[in-house]
Amino acid sequence: MKRSAVISGIDGQDGQYLRALLVAQGLEVAGLAKPPLGSPAGGVACPAAVDELVARVRPDFFFHLAASSTTRHDVLFENHATIVTGTLNILEAIRRHRPDCRVFLAGSGLQFVNTGAPISEHAPFAPSSAYALARIQSVYAARYYRQLGVKAYVGYLFHHESPLRKPMHLSRMIADAAQRIAAGSEERIRLGDISVRKEMAFAGDIVAGIWTLVQQDRIFEAAIGTGVGYSIQDWLEVCFARIGKEWSNYVAPMPDFVPEFQTLVSNPATMNSLGWRPQTSIDELARMMLTGTPATTTQG
Repeated sequence: MKRSAVISGIDGQDGQYLRALLVAQGLEVAGLAKPPLGSPAGGVACPAAVDELVARVRPDFFFHLAASSTTRHDVLFENHATIVTGTLNILEAIRRHRPDCRVFLAGSGLQFVNTGAPISEHAPFAPSSAYALARIQSVYAARYYRQLGVKAYVGYLFHHESPLRKPMHLSRMIADAAQRIAAGSEERIRLGDISVRKEMAFAGDIVAGIWTLVQQDRIFEAAIGTGVGYSIQDWLEVCFARIGKEWSNYVAPMPDFVPEFQTLVSNPATMNSLGWRPQTSIDELARMMLTGTPATTTQG
């Protein structure tokens, strides 16, 4: 019988790359789309909907990727409904109907104490935002359900991009502006602290890491990232080098902007020990995003 998987957030960047990987692995894939930001709770936040789906599909894997990717306090309840309530709905439905299913829950590097040093899955948590709070609650739910026999995995994800990234995200915004400038635009990009450092991973590589993690019988939590940080200035330089322009001529500084962090980088030692490493360089990622070239991972 063909194996199957369910992805919550299947319409998002990570969901689309993960679906492609799973189909390539021979799995049948069903999905739950994330409700629009600010909409009434639905999809994975609806216990009856999740219970019915799990009972009907009886998946071998369930990947919970749905979330509002913002740390703003005003989306506290949306994040709680999707991340926390969604996690509980999934874990309980799996416990009842498909206890052999492997469940993956997306975590974030933002939910840890951040001293600027590389962050592993062993770092202490810090509820520094409404988003981090929801992620932390989700992890404790996973740890509780493991005691009940559910195979609940958590992958702590760090910054990753692709041509599928939404235009509101900074890296995509810079890449899109570079495209317009290459075509003759004289616009200036308004940016805050361009010395902020974060990872510039490719989403296709990250979902390959997710797939690697859920193949393990004993490792249930791991930081999935490159372990390499790049500044926003580095990204500007890479993108503008591709169009033959000087980036500094097209940036308008925002001196009063206060970033959430100065550095956010993973320690992916556990994932590396499993044989997973990212394959895509920052230059290749910039090429993808400037050209809109679709790309899928071949790892797995």
